[in-house]
Amino acid sequence: MVTEIAASSTGQVYTTSNGRPVTYATASQRVGPNGPILLQDFHLIDLIAHFDRERIPERVVHAKGAGAYGEFEVTHNITDITSADIFSKIGKKTKVAVRFSTVGGEKGSADSARDPRGFAIKFYTEEGNWDMVGNNTPVFFIRDGVKFPTFIHTQKRNPQTNLKDPSAFWDFLSSNQESIHEVMHLFSDRGTPLSYRHMDTYSGHTFKFTKQDGSFKYVKLHFKTNQGNKTLTNDEAAHLASSSPDWHTKDLFSAIERGDYPSWTLYVQVLDPADAEKFRWNIFDVTKIWPHADVPLRSVGKLILNQNPSNYFAEIEQMAVSPAHLVPGIEPSADPMLQARLFSYSDSQRHRLGVNYQQIPINAPLHVYSPFQRDGPFAVHSNYGSDPNYPSPLRPLTYKPVDEHPAHEYWIGSAVNALQPVTDGDFVQATRLWEVLGRTEGQQENFVYNVSSHLFAAKDEVRKRTYKMFARVDKNLGVRIEEASEKAAKATEVETGDRVLDELTARLA
Repeated sequence: MVTEIAASSTGQVYTTSNGRPVTYATASQRVGPNGPILLQDFHLIDLIAHFDRERIPERVVHAKGAGAYGEFEVTHNITDITSADIFSKIGKKTKVAVRFSTVGGEKGSADSARDPRGFAIKFYTEEGNWDMVGNNTPVFFIRDGVKFPTFIHTQKRNPQTNLKDPSAFWDFLSSNQESIHEVMHLFSDRGTPLSYRHMDTYSGHTFKFTKQDGSFKYVKLHFKTNQGNKTLTNDEAAHLASSSPDWHTKDLFSAIERGDYPSWTLYVQVLDPADAEKFRWNIFDVTKIWPHADVPLRSVGKLILNQNPSNYFAEIEQMAVSPAHLVPGIEPSADPMLQARLFSYSDSQRHRLGVNYQQIPINAPLHVYSPFQRDGPFAVHSNYGSDPNYPSPLRPLTYKPVDEHPAHEYWIGSAVNALQPVTDGDFVQATRLWEVLGRTEGQQENFVYNVSSHLFAAKDEVRKRTYKMFARVDKNLGVRIEEASEKAAKATEVETGDRVLDELTARLA
């Protein structure tokens, strides 16, 4: 009998994982035409064993996402505040990979959910990979990393019912009222962007831009969309969740595919350390912005996305970002929430992808020499051959010292403990945002509707506490949210208002 080796349309011979050509790609070895299959059929075992292990753990947060490639170009000189090579001259271009995401939902959740959006940028610089791991809001819910695991628990499914839990959602927020500024952003229409292309991203945290002489400035980064900010109403977002749950993912891919490349302009806010000590807001508090009137935006460069991935899993799902991935000229500040993320993000990637996750092509730096990190699962490069795996004069290494500023560092140490109490000052910026929403027709009404349509399902004591929280933003706002929420809660007690759900519930009975 003449047999043929399976080959692709490009002429490549199909093989097992160890490279052996396969004779039959769609048939198993059996004992006779009707007999059982054989354990010796390595192609079958190889295929099924790999299939059983195709899924890796999804991200605990930012599970649902999309991404693309592009480049960043410097358009303005900022060498007076940083020695980072990426900003070394006007016109310098750096390749980037970007991953967009929602935060709280599972991998199969809807793109249009009311949720902060992750917008992480991996810059492949000559001095290492720099990850700007931002969100589309300039502030966050909490300012101490110790609260982060429990906060995320309340945004996930109830441990008993496995259902989304409005009571837990609002219980945490109303019990940790430093969250109010982010809540104001989230439940305005800003909480449901029209697409990934029509939203900004912010570092949120305070970072340091440093120079080789040891001097530094505090900075916040803003990537402002050049497509214009566009949002969805609550009802539009809900409609997309059922009719087109991958709306944002499809839009990003389609835009790049047709050559409509999205872009963003990078700005930085710059604060001198001496000014930081007397600044009205604690600069390490991620629940606060730096008002532009006090700290203006300074132009830096332009980011453009112009290439889609060729394989989603390899290039987007395996993309591993961390705010700890920094380069010379850019350093973390004493922001306690940032300090926690420096560990958490990298540790999460080690869990998802293995300790050698930075050897995966999408994560690999342009240049790397780290011979003290050896072995472990999936060590796919040379493993540094025979080089010493410890500090050794046999293979001397050079290091880059950093000068310190002890007086200012002492001020930092004294400021950290002042971050915890929630005061009236925490509500000032939230009130200003409420007033800003009032300048555009319908935005305050939308905010009240967006909050009440979610809050009404929470427990009574949680609702009452939340009303008081919003009343500290604006007394009338608290009243309006209470009236709308209680009205919705009473209506739900009488009738669900959903004929289809009622019919399906009857069928279950």
